[in-house]
Amino acid sequence: MNNINKLFYYWLSLSFVLVFIMVIVGGLTRLTDSGLSITEWELFSGIFPPFDKSEWDRYFTLYKEIPQYKLLNYDMTLDEFKIIYYWEYFHRILGRIIGLFFLIPLILFYFTKKIDKKYLSICASIFFLILVQGLVGWYMVKSGLTQNISVSHYRLSLHLSIAFIIIGLIYWTIINVKKSTTISLFVNKKYNYFFYFLILLVFTQIILGAFVSGLDAGKIYQTWPLMDLTFFPSDVDISKTLDLLNFNNHSLVQFYHRNLAYFLSFYILVFGFFIFIKKIYNLYKPFLYLFIFLIVQISLGIFTLISGLNIYLASAHQICSLLLMLSVINLYYYYLK
Repeated sequence: MNNINKLFYYWLSLSFVLVFIMVIVGGLTRLTDSGLSITEWELFSGIFPPFDKSEWDRYFTLYKEIPQYKLLNYDMTLDEFKIIYYWEYFHRILGRIIGLFFLIPLILFYFTKKIDKKYLSICASIFFLILVQGLVGWYMVKSGLTQNISVSHYRLSLHLSIAFIIIGLIYWTIINVKKSTTISLFVNKKYNYFFYFLILLVFTQIILGAFVSGLDAGKIYQTWPLMDLTFFPSDVDISKTLDLLNFNNHSLVQFYHRNLAYFLSFYILVFGFFIFIKKIYNLYKPFLYLFIFLIVQISLGIFTLISGLNIYLASAHQICSLLLMLSVINLYYYYLK
């Protein structure tokens, strides 16, 4: 690897770390109900936080106008408001930093003419997604400013999904650069569709996890393995088939999240059995990583639930979901290599 490629690799690695931190901060912003504390877009004017009491009063007054304050936090003090403000503020500032940190070096690398065009094309797509992510973030916040006390869980899941796609693409590019390969994500190979289905399952579970978080559905049933005393939630009324697609129903969403976790675990175990039966030796270690993260993720999910949604466990559960996804991508890369 020549010097310019090393620099490119280090830049991607730092970008990966920044986006990883962003996912953690974003998750904690949601878990602390801080995402609606700044009620304006402030693309340029919000670079610095308030410096005097009049500015703090202005932000707090704006917050007092939305349903979250009127219905949920009506007794909040200014000092308490500052806590949730800073969570959202750092979330937004980090987004700006990531955008600039990704754009400026990308332009410089483009003009050096020494970086593989396939890498640059993926990076251009990543930057486009970063821009889209900013717009989706505001689109999500807007959903909680007028009638609801929290953001739309559909928009939250979209926001989270894009973040996972961004970091997944960065990770894929890092592996390619490190191994001096240009392997595409979509390659016609014999068992590819088994991997595609695994990736689909993981992403579907991530979306359902965002639904659970956005709806605070984890507060409904906090027992395991049963939902109170039954397998299927007793408060769900299914009178027609379409009721099964009601993703606004808190109990039903939690039920799907639980049971997709069981199916995903079963599928990964079968996947591992297939790898060992076929003696695909180069996949043994990548699969071990995947299996470890699966066990940790299941454990964190259960403990988060029965702990009454402990914020540290809930954050660790989200972080581990990202590690689980990256381990799937890692396994897929070594299969294609």
